[in-house]
Amino acid sequence: MPHRFDRPPDAPYPAAVPTPAIERIRHSDGYEAAVRWWLPPNRRGAVLYLHGIQSHGGWYEHGGTELAARGYAVLMPDRRGSGLNDVDRGHAESCDRLLADGRELIDALRARAGSRRVHLVGVSWGGKWSVALATTTPDAVASMTLVAPGLFPRLDLPLANKFRIAWSLIAEPTRPVAIPLNDPSMFTRNPARLAELQRDALRLFDVTAAFLLASRRMDRYVAQFARMHPAPPTQFLLAGRDVIIDNTRTQSYAAALRSPTRIIEFPDASHTLEFESDPAPFRRAIADWMDAHADAP
Repeated sequence: MPHRFDRPPDAPYPAAVPTPAIERIRHSDGYEAAVRWWLPPNRRGAVLYLHGIQSHGGWYEHGGTELAARGYAVLMPDRRGSGLNDVDRGHAESCDRLLADGRELIDALRARAGSRRVHLVGVSWGGKWSVALATTTPDAVASMTLVAPGLFPRLDLPLANKFRIAWSLIAEPTRPVAIPLNDPSMFTRNPARLAELQRDALRLFDVTAAFLLASRRMDRYVAQFARMHPAPPTQFLLAGRDVIIDNTRTQSYAAALRSPTRIIEFPDASHTLEFESDPAPFRRAIADWMDAHADAP
């Protein structure tokens, strides 16, 4: 059975919207990745929802269902090597490969939803991936929402680890490197969600040296996006108690963008806004931004 987080009994799926269909998408290099689809009737737009470095689509299913209830087709992939994908755990061979995966997901979503452009939602590291996609394929993006985005992380690897990684890129590019996010309380203070994280067998605890280099090379697109004009409308949803992301640097970056921009900070929230005891304001902010920048099918 596919893994799915427990849902609070007071927050069931809307009756008219089905739970997501879990399928496989075959990328151009042959890799088959698990994805979640929501395809409501009378669609008003399409959303590509990208998770973080350690998480997977199961963390955000309820948010995807609520977007579908508002009429959005949603494609929520498990990034290659994460979540339901058992092959090459934690690995991506290059930045170009990740960008190709993203473009292929956008194309699949546009074709199936009948939309000219898509809305991007990027959570944590998925925010960096979203910015890279918006930089390289701006004409395909109607709007972007970056949720506690991993553009300027507070956490870094120890210097000794960096030397080992540098050597691994030459000798062992698939060598695993621990992700410095193993404490579930870094993501949320919600006891119910903490318990879910602790028993989540699909959390990713290691990535490869090649993946880390791919992620680092994605930073150049973050810099390029800041100079783009015009750029897709972008909103930033920040957690006031975030110990993973540098909110001050993120806000400065957002303020300098040459595009319609909105910043909302949830002052008492932890990193994973979806896990707050009342995530309704956060989910509403995502949907309202898309509604304001609609792209008709």
